[in-house]
Amino acid sequence: MESLSKLSGIISFVHAARLGSFTAAARLIDVTPAAVSKNVAALEASLGVRLMNRTTRSLSLTAEGTLFLSQAQLALESLEQAVESLTTAKSNPVGLVRMSVPNVIGRRLLMPVLPDLLALHPGLNVELDFDDRLVDFVQEGYDLVVRGGTIHDSSMISRSLGPLKLGLVATPDYLKKFGVPKQPGDLSKHKLISRRFLGSKLSPWTFHQPDGKVFLFEPRSTAITLSDPEAMIQAALSGLGIAEVGIYLAWEHLQSGALKLILHDSHDPGAFELMLQYPHRALLAPRVRATADFLLEVLRNHEGLRVNSEQLKRYAV
Repeated sequence: MESLSKLSGIISFVHAARLGSFTAAARLIDVTPAAVSKNVAALEASLGVRLMNRTTRSLSLTAEGTLFLSQAQLALESLEQAVESLTTAKSNPVGLVRMSVPNVIGRRLLMPVLPDLLALHPGLNVELDFDDRLVDFVQEGYDLVVRGGTIHDSSMISRSLGPLKLGLVATPDYLKKFGVPKQPGDLSKHKLISRRFLGSKLSPWTFHQPDGKVFLFEPRSTAITLSDPEAMIQAALSGLGIAEVGIYLAWEHLQSGALKLILHDSHDPGAFELMLQYPHRALLAPRVRATADFLLEVLRNHEGLRVNSEQLKRYAV
């Protein structure tokens, strides 16, 4: 099998494996499905091993195919990066950057800075998917993923954009009417705004006690239960009660005086991080590196992410 023909087989195989069908792979590389099938069959014949099991409805990799895909995909990425490095100066990156971000983080943190990114690098095109689910880099073709929380994934490069601190907030009018809680136990007498995660689990509020123990408070006497962080801010601003929210979401309202921090000295702000993730690669494409470096520089300087506990005290009651 000639080297060029073998390369066509590898390209067809990698795209078919990633996309799950010959038809989808054919659309991507602009050939016919029959050509993709023929290329993969010729590659298997050359290697002397079956890489895929085919049915009329689906494709599945053999054990040998899975092993071959992991190596072939890295090789193709290196070739693509080599071509991009020669045709694109690092100071002027061009091309499409696909990102996946959670809904509220995308709206509140990324959308405001995208105009500056595109002004700095006019050759870039950004595709931003607002999605709270976990994504598969390989299968879905993302270049960058932004996620909040506690991240454990050794297969990815993870870089912190800043801490996602939590705080308890309420309006001055609410506190004037119902009083300011002085200790966590007082919260049971208040109207609370709770957050419900997937699986119908309420998020508990964590406090540090003077003796060093941790106290978990279940917000049961709720005025309203919500699943969207931005809606919780809106509910708090409407005077519906006390809510636990991300400081980056509440920051402008704390500064304006529309919201006040409650039990700041004992409430645990959490250990969550806003993370930028991308796959392990020896050579990161200039378009991806430029986008990653920009987000790291800009978001690490975001006031709502870098504000510390001492600075927050001025907004506490």
